[in-house]
Amino acid sequence: MDTFGYLGQGFGIALSPYNLVTALCGTLIGTVVGLLPGLGPINGVALLIPIAFALGLPPESALILLAAVYLGCEYGGRISSILLNIPGEASTVMTTLDGYPMARKGMAGVALSLSAWSSFIGAFIATCGMVLFAPLLAKWAIAFGPAEYFVLMVFAIVCLGGMAGDKPLKTFLSALIGLFLACVGIDANSGVYRFTGDNIHLTDGIQFVVLVLGLFSISEILLLLEKTHRGQEAVKATGRMMFNVKEALSVLTVNIRCGVSGFIIGVLPGAGATMASAVAYMTEKRIAGASGKFGQGDMRGLAAPETAIGASVCGAMVPMLTLGVPGSGTTAVMIGALSLYNITPGPLLFQQQPDIVWGLIASLFIANIMLVILNIPMIRIFTRILAVPNWALVPVIAIITAIGVYAVHATTFDLFLMIAIGIFGYILRKLDFPLSPLLLGFILGGLMEQNLRRALSISNGALEILWSSPITFGVWVLTAIMLLVPLLRIWRKRAQQRRALADV
Repeated sequence: MDTFGYLGQGFGIALSPYNLVTALCGTLIGTVVGLLPGLGPINGVALLIPIAFALGLPPESALILLAAVYLGCEYGGRISSILLNIPGEASTVMTTLDGYPMARKGMAGVALSLSAWSSFIGAFIATCGMVLFAPLLAKWAIAFGPAEYFVLMVFAIVCLGGMAGDKPLKTFLSALIGLFLACVGIDANSGVYRFTGDNIHLTDGIQFVVLVLGLFSISEILLLLEKTHRGQEAVKATGRMMFNVKEALSVLTVNIRCGVSGFIIGVLPGAGATMASAVAYMTEKRIAGASGKFGQGDMRGLAAPETAIGASVCGAMVPMLTLGVPGSGTTAVMIGALSLYNITPGPLLFQQQPDIVWGLIASLFIANIMLVILNIPMIRIFTRILAVPNWALVPVIAIITAIGVYAVHATTFDLFLMIAIGIFGYILRKLDFPLSPLLLGFILGGLMEQNLRRALSISNGALEILWSSPITFGVWVLTAIMLLVPLLRIWRKRAQQRRALADV
């Protein structure tokens, strides 16, 4: 049977009434979990595994349920990012940059509908990619070793320059703070305690949930309190709840580019939706150049990360199914779920149990359609959050944030650390420092260190491993281009100014 024959068989499985209800429940649960800061898709999927097993779901239905929850969490994460400037997931940090300004302009409904549509397009492109190129991409992804990942992280750090706008120094300093915070904790290789202040709670480093909720949620609470004290209320949602055809066409090329790039990055084990959204946003900002108003409510700045997130979620399932290697933290949990059913993901899975694989792939198409159908009519309900006065909204955000942080380790230290980070984030925002580079520096810093150490261990300390392979060399070339292009633009702009002065 050929690929499309197997896909047809998969749709037969996914479209059964039982599996349709399963997918619907998964998308609803995932959307709610994604709405709550601090939970995320890993926790959402992990919580559903014992329930699926206890209910006696067959393996294909259990996998459809978990995949639907995964997709739903990524959909739900964008809602608080756009409406409250609080990322529901790590991957939606980039969504806040233009989604929240759109909401502040009274375009919350348009932002929510456009982000849902963009995520759908990204997931659709990636699912088509799974059908056509999964085995080929899996072989390519396995060629990425620690050296290749390190160089890829360097490329992502260089891409942070695309977020700089008119404040490159503040962006650079913000990223440096993030890299420094990533160093806090015990060094896994040498056992040395770094910047812990002899505090046992910091030996494992600063938890991501504590950092992201402190930086964004607590600082946002302080800003809301400040506005309430001044008598300022949040901007209400006005006008349309849905984007129009012209707006959809204006971001179509962005959707296609970011769908492809998000899928490719998602295929790389460990890269994840966070890196995919960051690379997509910063690439599109560079492409837009002076014509873009990124960071001020540009629709392209919203469509880019959301498309990449949707694509990377599906891309992360490629190495899971074809190699048995998790493409993300959530797919690692899903591999654990498969082991409960005595199923070993890998190259033989397509031959031995094609019904499970193709049923899952077909269900991704269906779950994405369900998410769009469910989410777009609910936009009017979501935007009512903006109608809640600040004095009522602040305690609700504070309670949800505290629960999200306390659920990680159940320690009050995390709560106090979150408050301290929130005050620090509030000061940075008042000084006009961007917070997203700090968070991305924190995420990429730990990954850079891990992969650099592994690469040097493999080569016995020889630095040549960092540029000797074709992949590392190619990524270094791309990194150099990303560094040189802004310099060339500055040089050309100054040359034009000199010519203009000479003509005068």
